[in-house]
Amino acid sequence: MDTIVDRITKFNAPLLPDMVQLKYKAMKENAFRFFRGTCHLFYEDISQAKAFPASPIVWICGDLHLENFGSYKGSNRLVYFDLNDFDESMLAPLNWELARVLTSIYVAFNTLKLKAELADDMVLLFLNKYTETLKTGKAYYIDPRTAKGIIRLFLNNVKKRTQKDLIKKVTDSSKKKLKIKIDNVLHFELKPKLKKALLLHINTWLKNTKTWSNDFTAKDAAFRVAGTGSIGLKRYMFLLQGIKDKDSFLLIELKQETVSSLSQYNKTPQPQWVSDAQRMATNKYRMQNIPPALLSTTVFKKDGYVLQEMQPFADKIKFETLADNLGDLKNVLTDMAILTASAQLRSSGIQGSAINDELTGFANHNDWHKPLLAYSKNYAKKVITDYKLFRKSQTPARQ
Repeated sequence: MDTIVDRITKFNAPLLPDMVQLKYKAMKENAFRFFRGTCHLFYEDISQAKAFPASPIVWICGDLHLENFGSYKGSNRLVYFDLNDFDESMLAPLNWELARVLTSIYVAFNTLKLKAELADDMVLLFLNKYTETLKTGKAYYIDPRTAKGIIRLFLNNVKKRTQKDLIKKVTDSSKKKLKIKIDNVLHFELKPKLKKALLLHINTWLKNTKTWSNDFTAKDAAFRVAGTGSIGLKRYMFLLQGIKDKDSFLLIELKQETVSSLSQYNKTPQPQWVSDAQRMATNKYRMQNIPPALLSTTVFKKDGYVLQEMQPFADKIKFETLADNLGDLKNVLTDMAILTASAQLRSSGIQGSAINDELTGFANHNDWHKPLLAYSKNYAKKVITDYKLFRKSQTPARQ
């Protein structure tokens, strides 16, 4: 049987080698970061679980954890707080999604050194609020007008940011022409030939697309690192400048499509997608209340990519800052539970997902709660054990 290290190495073998080393470095930081970077382990194990409770088939984001909720600007130009990562999205059992997010609470609370009893309480809070929301059959959304407590404060602060703030943060103005700041941490220099090809591709796309304004032209490009699980995929960012208004700038990114890490373990029949990029973008569109501004797909050198605007409004709740405030923790987890149920209700009855009536009927019975809670708590312990084994494998032996 393969070890944890073998399984991780095998999964990451097709990715960019240099970037994989950055991914491993990030995964060494703590058990929660390790959990974020090993979605494939979670679903390989859950597919083999013997006592896991059955549940309806729904659209799931696939990698739901506490840091895959965040703020963004929708296509209607309003700011929302919602699920925000759909790389792994598939039709799958509803409880797969719940088990992942509940496990993430246990792992995160352990990482923050919070009491185990508090983790139990917060997991139960999340599950009960999720069930309560699913039972209503009504999908909800959270924006600055409907948010309460810490989320409202968070969204109102995010709203104050401007595109100029983002441009200033990620560019180097010391040169004659504005350029993306290369820090070799988040932004890396591209080889000249690749950079030229990427700029040509984006500028051709901008001229021909009907979904974006063609008032901009791409002036610079860089390799971008973000997240944890997606480190190792090809990800590029572009600085766009207005053609008529030279003082107008935008940042956009291309994120390489990826086969969902659930796919080889998930026996649920799937729709036929043109590409994984289409799957990722479509599920973002159908599961969020309002899709992000400027969401599209494109193909570069035979690889599919999701193309979207980089926003000053994009941010995540930093849970370490909430560790000492039980009220804020409860409010955030309550909102996340509502959004999880809402995403499943919003995408119900689409291409094979359970209809609203089936979901509300499922929520009216809670016999699945106890085994789901037990699995999530036990799996969190396994994550911590696996993390220690991985960390040990990444630490050079002393001479």
